[in-house]
Amino acid sequence: MHGREKSDPSIVAGKPANGVGRPEPELVERREGAEENTGQASTRRTPSRASVSPGLDRVRTAARLDGKERFTALLHHVDVELLHSAYSWLKRDAAPGVDGVTWQEYGEDFERKLADLHARIHRGAYRAQPSRRHYIPKPDGRRRPLGIAALEDKIVQRAMVEVLNAIYEEDFLGFSYGFRPGRGPHDALDALAVGIGNTRVNWVLDADIAGFFDAVSHEWLIRFVEHRVGDRRVIRLIRKWLKAGVMEDGEVTQTETGTPQGGVASPLLANIYLHYVFDLWAERWRRHHAQGNIILVRYADDIVAGFEHQADAERFQAELRDRLAQFALTLHPDKTRLIQFGRRAAEERERAGLGKPETFDFLGFTHICGRSRRGRFLLFRRTRRDRKRAKVREVKEELRRRMHDPIPSQGQWLRQVVTGFFAYHAVPNNFDALAAFRYHIMVLWRRTLTRRSQKDRTGWDRITRLADQWLPRPRILHPWPNQRFAVKHPRWEPDAGMPHVRFCAGGAP
Repeated sequence: MHGREKSDPSIVAGKPANGVGRPEPELVERREGAEENTGQASTRRTPSRASVSPGLDRVRTAARLDGKERFTALLHHVDVELLHSAYSWLKRDAAPGVDGVTWQEYGEDFERKLADLHARIHRGAYRAQPSRRHYIPKPDGRRRPLGIAALEDKIVQRAMVEVLNAIYEEDFLGFSYGFRPGRGPHDALDALAVGIGNTRVNWVLDADIAGFFDAVSHEWLIRFVEHRVGDRRVIRLIRKWLKAGVMEDGEVTQTETGTPQGGVASPLLANIYLHYVFDLWAERWRRHHAQGNIILVRYADDIVAGFEHQADAERFQAELRDRLAQFALTLHPDKTRLIQFGRRAAEERERAGLGKPETFDFLGFTHICGRSRRGRFLLFRRTRRDRKRAKVREVKEELRRRMHDPIPSQGQWLRQVVTGFFAYHAVPNNFDALAAFRYHIMVLWRRTLTRRSQKDRTGWDRITRLADQWLPRPRILHPWPNQRFAVKHPRWEPDAGMPHVRFCAGGAP
């Protein structure tokens, strides 16, 4: 755990069975951008489209060249220019924290405030404020607790995340996708689909860590960060954020464990924690203990692992439970499932008369074993029903508030809702879910219009015309997973005869 392993981990790692003759070269991909960055003289682009400082580029290069180096001087990279950029990267309409200061209000007399913040950070006078507790509904009816930081805390955290990313983006393994620059949920979904489709996967472990963000051990997290960060000032900053507490109903509660979900720095800290707790361990287990193929995908605390052999899957699950327990984490007993799933799983269950394989959910989609028109195995992804129902309920409540708005105003808002839903869910073989969502929106809109007046007689013909005018029609927007994956992770297999023919969902830093 004292630095980056010298292994060749994968985005979705496919592993040949151990001890079977002379193994073929492992089907893995380099993480996107690694080779290009190695030879670049210019620095990586940041969200502001401005280049990061040459100093951070040197940090990134040093981190890549030596996986065990500890960086003892990092805080000087948090200069006024980076703080200014961090402020510009924040969401303009985000809810304020306990200070009540909005993004626009902080922009008044901005240069003086920024210079004062910079001075306080570097002389040790900066103090983190408690996060404001806020709850958002979950699809299952429960509420997810969020911690909204004060605006100055968001600025400092965003700047420090930019500095730490220069180190940890060289360390994180390829199958880690959540909240990382240049990676998103559809990259994880593509990698999982390619892994299941191109690898001998017969069993899938859908692992859920119970209350992860609330269970993170502060002491373990600091110890993990100290593997790479030797600047005591940076460590003190992280401790301040962890110990700042949470304000709810005017009372501040000190936190001994956990990192606020929704905080600016929380996703990076969570990735660091799981990098040492899960990623390095799982990659080592995959290479040295598994008897067959294993694929791995992790998006924040959502983990999916695919196995060729049931014995590997059962041993991995048991040892994962023990591994997490060492670091104050537990698998959710009801949400963690090991199911028979994959190309050969569907065939074996069909021959045994056991029916179709079970399904599992990942990143808003239900994954289903199916067949193409030619009878070949095909992974289907459908929008989760509970997510779709939750979104429809949300639209229903908002339409009640907008009941007496002009129809063009309602139409413009509904267009944004439907467009946003399609932008995420319009994956191949999910057309029916898109059409069903649009239909439900039309039903709600018609019901809203008829309730505005007893004399309103809005019929289905009229609502259809309004929908044609305002609501986008369902269509598939995302390419097939293997197509997009091949573009983002091009490879040349020596025995393929031509590029892009033989690829697997894999990658390395």
